[in-house]
Amino acid sequence: MSTPVSNNRRVIVVYWKNQAECPFEVFSNLKNFCLSYPEYNYNTLNNYLSKGKVPFENKDVRVERKNVFSQPKQAVSLAHTGRMIVPVVRKVALKDANDTSRDWEYWLNQSPSKRLEALTFIIAQSLGKNARLDKTAVSRKILKS
Repeated sequence: MSTPVSNNRRVIVVYWKNQAECPFEVFSNLKNFCLSYPEYNYNTLNNYLSKGKVPFENKDVRVERKNVFSQPKQAVSLAHTGRMIVPVVRKVALKDANDTSRDWEYWLNQSPSKRLEALTFIIAQSLGKNARLDKTAVSRKILKS
């Protein structure tokens, strides 16, 4: 797969290891970097950064040449990346769904506190604004977790 690059345009990316603020700088070419920082030799850096060679790196700085992308990269299919999001769907006719047993199994697998939380949520939805629950129909029991 070829990467779409605008006329093979490249920039010089400089990572300053000892600078907390603004650790990255980008230069349009190596000459501008060497004119800005005369302690770095153009010929030495050019030998390092020529095509197919490694970035220049010392204790203070990492200098590398990167391509400039002028168009989006071609879409990579999910099968090639090894990562896929697959929807979990069960299509059945509503009359044949029989979700009662599935629902029962789900709630039996939940903790008692989760069940109480869901029950409280359902009751809160059924009550109107500023309405209160009729507590005469409710009995309190202490749950053991």
